[in-house]
Amino acid sequence: MNEHSTRAAGVAPQPEAPKRIELPAPDDADTPPPSLRTVIGAYVSLTKPRIIELLLVTTIPTMLVAARLENGGLPGLLEVIATFVGGALAAGSANAINCYIDRDIDKLMRRTNRRPLARHEIPPRNALIFGLVIGAVAVVGMGLLVNLLAAALTFGAIVYYDVVYTIWLKRTTPYNTVWGGACGAAPILIGWAAVTGHMSWMAWVLFAIVFLWQPPHFYVLAMKFKDDYAAAGIPMLPAVAPAKRVAVESVVYGWLTLAVSLVAVPLGATWLYGSVALVTGAMFVWECHKLLGRVNRGEDPKPMRLFHWSTSYLTLLFLALAIDSFLM
Repeated sequence: MNEHSTRAAGVAPQPEAPKRIELPAPDDADTPPPSLRTVIGAYVSLTKPRIIELLLVTTIPTMLVAARLENGGLPGLLEVIATFVGGALAAGSANAINCYIDRDIDKLMRRTNRRPLARHEIPPRNALIFGLVIGAVAVVGMGLLVNLLAAALTFGAIVYYDVVYTIWLKRTTPYNTVWGGACGAAPILIGWAAVTGHMSWMAWVLFAIVFLWQPPHFYVLAMKFKDDYAAAGIPMLPAVAPAKRVAVESVVYGWLTLAVSLVAVPLGATWLYGSVALVTGAMFVWECHKLLGRVNRGEDPKPMRLFHWSTSYLTLLFLALAIDSFLM
């Protein structure tokens, strides 16, 4: 039956099935391999260099203070270099393994979806091996060139960050940032142990400064990206609690940071450090209160203002501590 006879019989003609277009299969051979520079850049990105910089800002001043208070001199050059390189490798190891563990959620968040594993620039297995290898080099190097306590603390910091924080705390509690802060403060203890081979009250005070500083620092970053964390199912406090609660806790931790920073003065720090700690700490607290004020008024909280100032605060505080070590 042709089209004419079909119409004559009152039967609607069936539309002609669209022709299926077969696309040629992609040929991997046509895709040029990434350049060596691209590959190296991807592995460096795994280590999160900006975070490493901030961690090391606290390490060297701590070593200077430890040497001055313990023996009235300077830390050995080998100790400083080994601790600096070992600390950078350890932090890079922890961050690379973190990227491996978090590759499922990194691709869901705007803040992290350009990381190498989220973009499939590096095979996950390679990233894990890379992280484990540089971590092993860091721990062994610290053990051989520095001392066993520094090596043990380095190993503990990597394990705590990747197992306790990344696998457990980060995905289960809104206070992940608070308890995870021990990782960010670990370089203080490592630097102190590298010089002295033991702990002291000053070491724990400096550790407490960084530990208490971290919640407001990371709360406001999570406040800016709270939708990302919610989409990924990560219970960061700003993603699961009202903005006012986040701001109030930031104020509390800001005041605690200021108070603890001043405890270093009776333990050996001089007027220079004390003055900087008081002024910059007061400005840090003031920014926390301004965040709370904006939230109470229903305005844009502008969380990144506090984030950037908190970074400047910690840098200035430990820079003052480094200079202060020559006055002790």
